[in-house]
Amino acid sequence: MKFLIADTYYPAFLKSVYADDPKLAMRPYASQWRTLMDQCFGTADYYSENLNKLGHEATDVIANCRPLQTQWAKEHNLPLKYTFTYRPYHRFRVPWIQKSWLYPVLRAQIQEFQPDVIHFHDPARVDPSFLREIRPEVRLITGQIASPVPARADFSQFDLMLTSFPHFVARFVEQGLASRYFQLGFEPKLLSRLTEHKPGYSVVFVGGLSGSHAGRTQLLEQIAHSQPLSLWGYGLESMGANSPLRSRHRGQAWALDMYSILSSAKIALNHHIDVAENYANNMRLYEATGVGTLLLTDQKENLSDIFVPGQEVVAYSSPEECVELIQYYLTHEDERLAIAQAGQQRTLAEHTYQHRMQEYLDIIADYL
Repeated sequence: MKFLIADTYYPAFLKSVYADDPKLAMRPYASQWRTLMDQCFGTADYYSENLNKLGHEATDVIANCRPLQTQWAKEHNLPLKYTFTYRPYHRFRVPWIQKSWLYPVLRAQIQEFQPDVIHFHDPARVDPSFLREIRPEVRLITGQIASPVPARADFSQFDLMLTSFPHFVARFVEQGLASRYFQLGFEPKLLSRLTEHKPGYSVVFVGGLSGSHAGRTQLLEQIAHSQPLSLWGYGLESMGANSPLRSRHRGQAWALDMYSILSSAKIALNHHIDVAENYANNMRLYEATGVGTLLLTDQKENLSDIFVPGQEVVAYSSPEECVELIQYYLTHEDERLAIAQAGQQRTLAEHTYQHRMQEYLDIIADYL
């Protein structure tokens, strides 16, 4: 079968990549695409590459990357009727439809590639009318979400909604949507991109701080009062002037920079977004263990289905316990290294994107 994976990247990340190489936007589509994939942002080309390994034909599209997509249009003699007008980006407020070049280019790419299945990584911002338009040309339309669902999101045109939130599956089904549980994963080829070095940080956290992360902020502030925490991520402006996180903040880190930080730490701290409720699901579970760093994560009822707590990862149930565990594993190196190694072995054995793509194929077989 043929698969088209439609993704969107953080605008700030795209801006940083093109700012680092001002000539990138003038290069051919294939060159821009390869440069972006080699950044290893999000799931990069992990879905398509592993689907190809499993005997199918797949490709990725970064639908919201203006230089990339307009270059594709230029190379395929696709006239764009409207000029692009920049508008500030506000999470969950600015839909794709405001970018007048986005749908025409994506529509043409679908016609060019002729996929059997199209998969959207950012389904909440896909215009249902666009899905109705492409439906006659594809066999299956799937989406994937593990974040707060915007009030105006319309998933009615998706044939299947995948989520790593077990509780979302039941809620989607109650709404009349077909939904299946689908975990995230790790891409082993990342390991060849990381430089071998000794840990340079004691405890690191990489992630966002916002209204959706109230519990996370409280935890990190308590840890920062007494532990050697280094912090990267967006949302620092939401912190109070006296927050201890301000002095621990090192800026933002994406893609390979993020993986380098995780791999250079003794302990990688994880805390799930509030909407995850009591379920372990996020990418940090696999990113931290995948690079061989001890993962210290919040206790969730399904964590033992993914890793063995105490043997492959370490879990805490309160800020106080988290502090105690940090202190313990910073001073018990052999135990820390043993758990980190076991966690990496589990991830590479069961939680890679090749495993996930085989699971994806097994799931969609029921809906084709």
